[in-house]
Amino acid sequence: MHIVLISTPIGFIGSGKGGGVELTLSSLVNGLEVKGHTVDVVAPKNSKLIEAGSKTKLHFVEGKEQNSWQHQDYYSLVTIPDNSLLSGMIEKAIDIGKKADIILNFSYDWLPIWMTLNIDIPIAHIISMGSESFVINNLISNVYAKHPYNFAFHSKIQASDYPFIENPIIIGNGFKLSNYIFQDCKNGPLGWVGRVSPEKGLEDAAYVANALGEKLNVWGIVQDESYASKIEKLFSPGILQWRGFLETEKLQKELGTCRALLNTPKWNEAYGNVIVEALACGVPVVAYKRGGPSEIIEHGKTGFLAKPDDKESLLKYLKIINKIDRNNCREWVENNASSDIFASKVVDWLNMIIQVNRSQG
Repeated sequence: MHIVLISTPIGFIGSGKGGGVELTLSSLVNGLEVKGHTVDVVAPKNSKLIEAGSKTKLHFVEGKEQNSWQHQDYYSLVTIPDNSLLSGMIEKAIDIGKKADIILNFSYDWLPIWMTLNIDIPIAHIISMGSESFVINNLISNVYAKHPYNFAFHSKIQASDYPFIENPIIIGNGFKLSNYIFQDCKNGPLGWVGRVSPEKGLEDAAYVANALGEKLNVWGIVQDESYASKIEKLFSPGILQWRGFLETEKLQKELGTCRALLNTPKWNEAYGNVIVEALACGVPVVAYKRGGPSEIIEHGKTGFLAKPDDKESLLKYLKIINKIDRNNCREWVENNASSDIFASKVVDWLNMIIQVNRSQG
């Protein structure tokens, strides 16, 4: 196939602003390349595809970034700024798509989903979040009525946010495993990875580290400075060790030394990329049983699932984390979340859309 990918309009690939979408897109590109498909990626200027080979073309677009729906009110109106980056990316993708088989959209936003009804080129959508917008939710419902195969989700729990979708297509996620080195470090530090913003619940992980009298290594872009400052003031000085946003190669080296990863979201994560990255390094995870992570972690085998928002439960499980065989963690990723497995699921899904589109044409 010849596939055109539309990246997130929140920030350039490699900035960290796009969260897990950046890693998902890069991993998928690698998996598609290995399978011999032709890939064009439309992305904001300054984007970098570390995993891409010479066959993948990266097309840059300049413009004003979109605000993430994750940080807007559920009933907010759709806004398209002047010199819109998203509009420019869609225009570029459609132009390239005239000679391609399908467009694959990674942007959780109104415009690309609406375009599904208005061009002949099929557009598939990997929905990266739960229901975060009333207007987008309604649009997905309307488009789904006419194109029921054009939406895919990372987890069953995420898809349940869209009850009007019958038999949702679940594709999971996947990563290039050679990028992650297994480390058997049962006496290492505690770790936390993610965008530093309120919905990620960093304060709960800090509470656990503080209760143990330990430091907590924090990797990720600080998206909300006031939130980060507030957490620092709640606990003893030096508890939070700010490690910043690191590219995969550096992150996995440091993350792999941890004896456990804490995952403490206050909202339903669609999947949980950082959990899989930790498992790939052999690091067990203690997480709230909420969203995608509850489908990834095998309780008692690759980590523990705590009652949502129950910090004492996190603490209890962390005290017995060394009962987890770190080899189980790596094995789960190899069997369920490699870039090859992920790409195969996506290819099967895209082929189905193409066949349906041709039969209707």
